[in-house]
Amino acid sequence: MLPTLKRVVKWFGGREPAVLVSLLIAVLSVWAFIDLADNVLEGEAQDFDVWVLESMRQTDDPSKPIGPGWMGELGRDVTSLGGYAILTFFTLAAASFLWLDGKHRTMVTLLIAAISGLFLSHGLKWWFQRPRPDVVPHLAEVYTSSFPSGHSMMSAVIYLTLGTILVTAVKRRRLRVFILGISLLLTVAVGLSRVYLGVHYPTDVLAGWAAGLVWAILCWLVARWMQQHGHLQEEKNGDSAN
Repeated sequence: MLPTLKRVVKWFGGREPAVLVSLLIAVLSVWAFIDLADNVLEGEAQDFDVWVLESMRQTDDPSKPIGPGWMGELGRDVTSLGGYAILTFFTLAAASFLWLDGKHRTMVTLLIAAISGLFLSHGLKWWFQRPRPDVVPHLAEVYTSSFPSGHSMMSAVIYLTLGTILVTAVKRRRLRVFILGISLLLTVAVGLSRVYLGVHYPTDVLAGWAAGLVWAILCWLVARWMQQHGHLQEEKNGDSAN
């Protein structure tokens, strides 16, 4: 037991702070997802979910969201940032840029994260089969089951992965914080819009964020490990690849 504990302590002692923090966040996110899934399956989250959805609508007309009239259109605009069309466009645009810049293996890492995240999202939806909310009228079209939120999960996977890729090309700490902040802002905004539009329960969105965060961190850690072991060595620039 003691030798094993020493090896564990030595392993953690040799990790960089960013890796340790990422591992901690991933573990907490896994725990959060499991807890949310358990509450959903047991029906313990229903009262909270219903209360939040109803609080997002006008009391005299549940078909209208709270706030000025333009908020509904804004919610649909924001939620489209987590739709498959927009996420696919951003992913392919970023992948094309990485290819032209000679960063072929980073491009592959991005595509693997996106495609595997999509399969995971649909797999989780198929497994839980939670019906969509019927508490308030939907303000957007929906076609799949509710738990977890695919928009929230895939936004976390794509935007956070793109954010970490951009961060590696920036040296100034302030710019790195800004890039990651924008990635988080987009992810949070998309998730909140799903609840505002009445197409997801809050617990669907929280679970989507948790799952997407875990997957983005996992893909980043795997890519980092491969790079450190010589399996993911990038060309310095596009010209060197020609």
